[in-house]
Amino acid sequence: MEPIDIKNVQEELDKYVNKDVYMHIETTNGAYASHVNDKAYNVGVYARNITTKFTQAKIVSDNSKAYRVGLKLEKGWVYAEGLTDWEIYDKSKLLLAGHDNQGRLMVALQISETPFDY
Repeated sequence: MEPIDIKNVQEELDKYVNKDVYMHIETTNGAYASHVNDKAYNVGVYARNITTKFTQAKIVSDNSKAYRVGLKLEKGWVYAEGLTDWEIYDKSKLLLAGHDNQGRLMVALQISETPFDY
């Protein structure tokens, strides 16, 4: 993976606009929270191979090293915040991920015209 380049990522996102796509979105603090603070608890979201179509995609910076991607759906929005890295894999799947300062995964957003493997 490489650090997000906002121009290149926006161009990749635009390729999926108004197409039927599969989406994977995941957030986690996993075991990262409880071993640092015994009062913390784990939280997360995992949704894989959600089929959808979005009419707009936008990546923005919050003036840090992290980015937010919003996808406008027919009846709402999906967004992922805290994204730091990206890559194209399997020649056609867009992977956006956010890692903390120790390199641990905190958020992921993947988009593809074909289903993701399990």
